[in-house]
Amino acid sequence: MKRILTGLAMALVCAGTAWADDLKMAVTTSFHNSGLSEVLLPAIKEDLGLEVQLLVVGTGQALKLGAAGDVDAILVHSRKAEEALLAAGNGTHRREIMYNDFVFVGPTADAADIASARDARDALQRIAASQQLFVSRGDDSGTHKKEMGLWAAAGLDSEGFADWYRAVGAGMGAALNTAAGMEAYIMSDRASWLNFGNKGTLALLYAGDPMLFNQYAFLPVSPAKHPHVKHARVLDLEAWLTSDRAEALINGYRINGETLFVFNATAQ
Repeated sequence: MKRILTGLAMALVCAGTAWADDLKMAVTTSFHNSGLSEVLLPAIKEDLGLEVQLLVVGTGQALKLGAAGDVDAILVHSRKAEEALLAAGNGTHRREIMYNDFVFVGPTADAADIASARDARDALQRIAASQQLFVSRGDDSGTHKKEMGLWAAAGLDSEGFADWYRAVGAGMGAALNTAAGMEAYIMSDRASWLNFGNKGTLALLYAGDPMLFNQYAFLPVSPAKHPHVKHARVLDLEAWLTSDRAEALINGYRINGETLFVFNATAQ
């Protein structure tokens, strides 16, 4: 029976397992909130005899767990931060697995009129100009890092925003709940939005800008720095995540007929 543990090292674990092999992988809250882990983990266990314990945190915290050797592998979505981890010698390599996109969600009334925005930058400029409530994750996650980059690309500095801008320091699900309660705008990954069950008056208002591309990558933690990591089993997991079996499960995962992720792993 699986239990979700919340906190600094929020974890999904399987109790009472009879399998001898297990490893720890830090993943983003957006990946976990999508529901895809509930499809992949049983298949991994069936095919590899491997129990994968997920530490569900923001990308920033996931990378810190990897650098400290507290997990065996990482699945995150912030390329610049991932490359910094590798440059510091804390990971062996980066393998792209799948992608989706970020979307802008807000009240159906859309007072900032972002539905007619020319691009993502224009959407953010409209929200800022009209000072409509906007919820930011504010948690150093991959989504938060992306949002900060988009504000900068729009020529805006979130540090100077008034109280219409609310940084909540929370995961994607909690941030969406806050936005729903406040009837505020928010940037979400598409998978978390589609799997979110408390939409209220919120709707997907803007998507499609290439700048909103959202790549997920798998990074094994360095056994040279952390000899205790289960590197051989991590490589088994990587081979599975880039296999035809994983491709079928990832591409076949849908909610209300909509695809949440697109597999794009390449052979090495």
